[in-house]
Amino acid sequence: MIERMTVHNLYIFDRNGSCLHYSEWNRKKQAGISKEEEFKLMYGMLFSIRSFISKMSPLDMKDGFLAFQTSRYKLHYYETPTGIKLVLNTDLGVPNCRDTLQQIYSTLYVEYIVRNPLCVLGESLQSDLFSSKLDSFIRALPFFSVRAA
Repeated sequence: MIERMTVHNLYIFDRNGSCLHYSEWNRKKQAGISKEEEFKLMYGMLFSIRSFISKMSPLDMKDGFLAFQTSRYKLHYYETPTGIKLVLNTDLGVPNCRDTLQQIYSTLYVEYIVRNPLCVLGESLQSDLFSSKLDSFIRALPFFSVRAA
């Protein structure tokens, strides 16, 4: 049987830990807590991992934390110079998504949020155009599958 890969969900956080955007595609299991609690838990975990890595690394790491994986999924992480944090959860077979996350930031977030005078930076993203373009972008990824095997 051919293993199909997929994208589960995407979080976008600001530098203060507020979840600006959340989308999900193929998430099979919910956290069992409110979305607000889930966002706090995710950001807290990212903060702790980044802190741990920066303190424990034997070398000066330019990029720091990029990804981690469990036995069931892989979490991909990208932080912009302005402190925007993008988190993409995928199946284990998906390769490094750093370039994908950079592309989401530069071609979608900057284009449809930062350059949009109607979007207030630092507030939850209320742009239907951004959400639509993001959905199309994710669904067009070579590793996206509607239903994972």
